[in-house]
Amino acid sequence: MAQNNQAKQTLADDYQKEMGHWNATLQYLVEHDENFFEIYKTFVTIPYKNNGLDAKTRELLQVALSASPTSLHKETLEIHMRNAIAQGATEQEIFEVLKVVSVLGVHTCAVGVPILVEELGKDQEHPKEWTDSQSKRKAKFIETMGYWNAFRETLLDNDEHFFDSYYDYLTDPWHSDILSPKLKEFIYIAIDSSTTHLFEAGIRVHIRNALKYGATFEEIMEVYKLTSAQGVNTFYVGIPILQSILSEMREGNPKNESD
Repeated sequence: MAQNNQAKQTLADDYQKEMGHWNATLQYLVEHDENFFEIYKTFVTIPYKNNGLDAKTRELLQVALSASPTSLHKETLEIHMRNAIAQGATEQEIFEVLKVVSVLGVHTCAVGVPILVEELGKDQEHPKEWTDSQSKRKAKFIETMGYWNAFRETLLDNDEHFFDSYYDYLTDPWHSDILSPKLKEFIYIAIDSSTTHLFEAGIRVHIRNALKYGATFEEIMEVYKLTSAQGVNTFYVGIPILQSILSEMREGNPKNESD
């Protein structure tokens, strides 16, 4: 038994050394299924061993994934903010990550507007007439962001004030060099390819932009590897609930919603 406990402790120590954190969820995994924990550990630590991305970049990407509107996981967000700071990230850099990620909400329009236009039978790609101000707005967007999507034609045609506010929101982080352009594109790739989002159009646009800023195939693959581990949030949410239920049952006082 002592030998088995030592093996578990070695796994835990190795994980903490490689990943920079340890918590009750991980303790549960190693105690209840040592073999699975070793599989889990290998899977999530590979991007940390490869060093295809520097340590601070990895943690800022993890912050982005945990703060994404499609996942929002407080415990892992705190873990990776702490790790990012330990790796030299500043408050300003982390705040910029949050600003970049928060704009994901406009994908409501990116997905919904084309469907609306299709159902109404309107020509989304080529509005009948553009005013001078609309043409200038489109040119300004492309100059700043380096891309354009058809749904923005409809946004601009429908409501110039909303388009302006969306443009200001989206582009604010691009008016500073707090985060490098390549890192901002990596953040977009990560949150767009997240299992809770999987926004193909965005992934493609931001891969093109990342390559333009000097990203390599290997770097983008590392972004995918980090993002692929997002499923571990299942354990962070599920295990505390399981433990709470079992504790209530052992105490003979299970909660009953009908009471």
